[in-house]
Amino acid sequence: MSDTLTHVDPETRIGHVHLKVSDLERSVKFYTEVMGFDVMARLGDSAAFLSAGGYHHHLGLNTWESAGGSPPSPRNTGLYHFAILVPSRRELARALQRLAEHRWPIDGASDHGVSEAIYLRDPDENGIEIYVDRARDAWPRDTAGNLVMYTRPLDLNALLAVLEE
Repeated sequence: MSDTLTHVDPETRIGHVHLKVSDLERSVKFYTEVMGFDVMARLGDSAAFLSAGGYHHHLGLNTWESAGGSPPSPRNTGLYHFAILVPSRRELARALQRLAEHRWPIDGASDHGVSEAIYLRDPDENGIEIYVDRARDAWPRDTAGNLVMYTRPLDLNALLAVLEE
């Protein structure tokens, strides 16, 4: 079988995320004020579409089947987290600063060799990773050239110091 039939095109990207939430206004407030997204469109009081930079939407939020609902148990299957790729380490630092200013708790922060990431949960307990990739030529590799990812603590003070440069 040809490679074109067995592999996804390398230019493929994963698009927007659409989340079921229990309280639309609470979620819109979190994603606009804490995370910094803009509301692009609304469908009455049941859905909102949010974006960075004027795109039609990166995030969809709705209460169509979930108004007043509760988060799934950690032992259930489903979304572990979705990831938001920011364009620079400075933008990752700005995201951390916004979280701190809003006193929003984080679950952790990691250096994975290929990227640096901050982990948190939204008001409905949906996991979020905010991350920045390192340049591909800086990714850690073993002597055979294989990618070597790891999880080490991310120095948050050093990350925030980027904002002072």
